[in-house]
Amino acid sequence: MSDTVRRAEIHAALGDPLRVAITDELSRSDRAPIELSRLLDVAPSLMAFHLDTLERAGVIERVVSAGDRRRRYVRLLPGQLELIASPPAAATGPVLFVCTHNSARSQLAAAAWRADHGGEASSAGTEPADAVHPGAVAAAARARRQRARPYRSRRGARTGAGSTIVTVCDLAHEHLPTVPGWHWSIPDPAADGTDAAFDHALDLIRARIRAVTTQEPR
Repeated sequence: MSDTVRRAEIHAALGDPLRVAITDELSRSDRAPIELSRLLDVAPSLMAFHLDTLERAGVIERVVSAGDRRRRYVRLLPGQLELIASPPAAATGPVLFVCTHNSARSQLAAAAWRADHGGEASSAGTEPADAVHPGAVAAAARARRQRARPYRSRRGARTGAGSTIVTVCDLAHEHLPTVPGWHWSIPDPAADGTDAAFDHALDLIRARIRAVTTQEPR
């Protein structure tokens, strides 16, 4: 399928203001359907119809939460941001990345944010581990990101005053349901434990960072 045809299909799927609003929100944050309904003030049944339309067009996918298996998250498929004309709003100010143990994904995200974007970033955990996962340290070194260093155990939202809070694991997002911010549903590389899993997690994180910043990676 040519790029022209692909873009035409996407623009056809976006031929409704609500579907444009959905993709704008998903350019910043993965969301559960009920979250999208609340944010956009739309009945769940109508939201389901529009999500079905976007999914058939290959714009979004719905994935099962790694935390609450009854829950699903909606996210833009890789590569769709470049084909959607409306750019997402950029993050401003410091960013706090949160995952459960603050040992891998949140550490990689904070390091990548500082290295790629040059902005202020830190990390925290809802159940902090004692040290950074060696796989995260190695992945950061392979990508020449700022080395992930041992940290003091810190818990999530209380450290985030004035920061944009970004949860990078489903469990943390579901542990902090009332905390405003964004959610990036990044698979846990520690579950696989391979170099490839940690590298893939970092690649996903960097793609999300590019989507919410105006700077290309350095």
